[in-house]
Amino acid sequence: MRDTPVNKAQLIDAVATRTGLAKSDASAAVESVLTNITETLQRGGTVSLVGFGAFSVSQRSARMGRNPNSGDLISIPASRRPKFKAGKQLKDAVNSLAFPGA
Repeated sequence: MRDTPVNKAQLIDAVATRTGLAKSDASAAVESVLTNITETLQRGGTVSLVGFGAFSVSQRSARMGRNPNSGDLISIPASRRPKFKAGKQLKDAVNSLAFPGA
């Protein structure tokens, strides 16, 4: 059986419990981390958390595509996309779990 996804409020609760911080302090810490990652990516930088992974930005070129409803050709503009590459320790931790039916 798989666990349900963890939302931000549950993550804050977990941080507060694990660290002994008040919920308001844990919330401020989680928000600060997320804000710093976002701002670094907005500037085109990379955030590397050794053992966990790296957040970066990839460039997507402009291209032609099709409108799935009408089939008409449309122009898709160039864009930047956030990207995450898991680190070895995270991969090893995830793969060390025994998955039912695997």
